[in-house]
Amino acid sequence: MSTSNSKGLARVEDLYEHRNSRAEELKAQGKKVIGYFCCLAPVEMIAAAGLVPVRILGDVKEPITRADAHLENIACPFARSCLDIALKGRYDFIDGLVVPHTCDNIYALYGIWASDIVPITPSYSYFIDSPHMTFPTSFEYFEVELGRFRTSLENFTGSKITDGQLNDAIELYNRNRSLLRELYELRKQSPPLLSGTEMTKVLVAIRVIPVEESNELLEQVIEEVKNRPNPTSEKTRLLVYGGEIDSIALIELIEESGANVVVDDHCLGVRCFWHDVKANGNPLRSISDRYLGEVACPRTYWQRTGSYKEDMDNRFGYLMDFAREYNVKGVILYVVRYCDTFELDAPGVRDYFQDAGIPVLHIEDDYSTTTIGQLRTRVQAFLEMID
Repeated sequence: MSTSNSKGLARVEDLYEHRNSRAEELKAQGKKVIGYFCCLAPVEMIAAAGLVPVRILGDVKEPITRADAHLENIACPFARSCLDIALKGRYDFIDGLVVPHTCDNIYALYGIWASDIVPITPSYSYFIDSPHMTFPTSFEYFEVELGRFRTSLENFTGSKITDGQLNDAIELYNRNRSLLRELYELRKQSPPLLSGTEMTKVLVAIRVIPVEESNELLEQVIEEVKNRPNPTSEKTRLLVYGGEIDSIALIELIEESGANVVVDDHCLGVRCFWHDVKANGNPLRSISDRYLGEVACPRTYWQRTGSYKEDMDNRFGYLMDFAREYNVKGVILYVVRYCDTFELDAPGVRDYFQDAGIPVLHIEDDYSTTTIGQLRTRVQAFLEMID
């Protein structure tokens, strides 16, 4: 049961454990809730339409028992998990589904979910045709596609979405990103003021409530963390890079093994919020520039520049910047099994860090808690090697 009167990290814990509770409350109050996938979904546009965007998450604790009838078992286990719990009725509260073109598995998932397969089919669905290239024409096309998405939302709600409403939503989400970056600053301290496990819970909690409530919650968390006693035990500082991490299972395992996860570039981590939407008088162009040009996801192809080393710097230099800023001593490269998008980049990321003298542990996992025992042994051995 939700306890909506709780605040700060207590509220985070509540939202993490009861992820759909607030959305279900808002649904009961007459609000329309839109489920969305991926950090490439332009949530500003959904909020500007007067809708409540809520991130679709899987469940690493839930055995997949129904999705295999629709997605083969060699498909992405995260996608299969999301479909499985939808088939079990746990996303029946959403009124709409918004899915950007991230990968083939999510594309297939959209086609199934938007049909009449799930118990309650959303009354609205939209597949955002996000380009995979970053040529000038890609940005022009994406702006046009965002215009089509805007029209689709207007048709669904029966109301126009003005540039003023879009700019207001952009301001709210930029504030949200700024607060998250401020919270991450507290992880630079040695020892960090906020554990990676706590941060993972925050990253989940703020994606399942309206942005206004998310901003208020982040302000409370920042104030609470700043004013609690400083940790005294320093541990090996790690960066975690990879795909979907919407459970504390892996991060908690790492920290219980004797490390601090101090920065995380994954599908809920810095990838989602490190760059703002820059106001330039044209909100759709601003959104296009930010989501296509600033979100560093391997699903987007970046044109090769110069030598191999220069190309690696262009693609992964931001990760090295994080490693230096957060005084990272090792990297855990986490890839959900059958995720070709991340697997193709994994050798480059691994070599890039190792060439800089930073050890890397490459983990390929089933998006399930059943593998925790095996992973613990590998993580402990990796930390012993660093020490």
